[in-house]
Amino acid sequence: MKPKKWEDPFENFILRSRLQLPTGEHATIGFREKFYGQCWTLQRASDAIWRIYSPRSDAVPIRSTVRKLAESLSRCRGDWARVEVFIGRVRFLSNPKLMAFAKRLFRSEGRLLSMRTFANTLLVKRPAFKHEREVRLLFISHDDTEANGDLFSYPVNPKELIDQVMIDPRMAESAANALKQKIKSDTGFPGEIKRSLLYSPPPTLVISL
Repeated sequence: MKPKKWEDPFENFILRSRLQLPTGEHATIGFREKFYGQCWTLQRASDAIWRIYSPRSDAVPIRSTVRKLAESLSRCRGDWARVEVFIGRVRFLSNPKLMAFAKRLFRSEGRLLSMRTFANTLLVKRPAFKHEREVRLLFISHDDTEANGDLFSYPVNPKELIDQVMIDPRMAESAANALKQKIKSDTGFPGEIKRSLLYSPPPTLVISL
């Protein structure tokens, strides 16, 4: 989806900035709203992630790899992928460091700014979101007709893209087992489907005195 749909007002703030030209005139980045982003986390087990993104205790996260994510989008973009598709780990910077990063980014010293440079503006966030340990798949289309909506869809083979399906740890075991069987029967997913053990009680501990 387009970054403007993300809740944090600092998302895409660099591309939305005004640029002051050597002549003193101001300009804006015309393609700033043509980027799309898909957000993933590196966290395998996080109480915060479950509670934020699964408020009803019924979410089913999927696991993949950086290579599979990048290739899934690159394949359908063909020769344009090298200038349209980017993937990277988000850095978490304080407000002063974010501002310094933004100002430094456009001091090109005579060289042309690449599309990768602009994509990097979407790979920084504030430390308040550090728990997300985020990785983002980013896309900007060379075709203006594709960037009109807030969502960009592309075909993938889910059985190739997804390595594992994880069921919410707060879901009752019987409901989790039923959901596991439903996913298998409805999708034919051949990979691993597990219920997270994040909230499972520890084994009984015997301490000798």
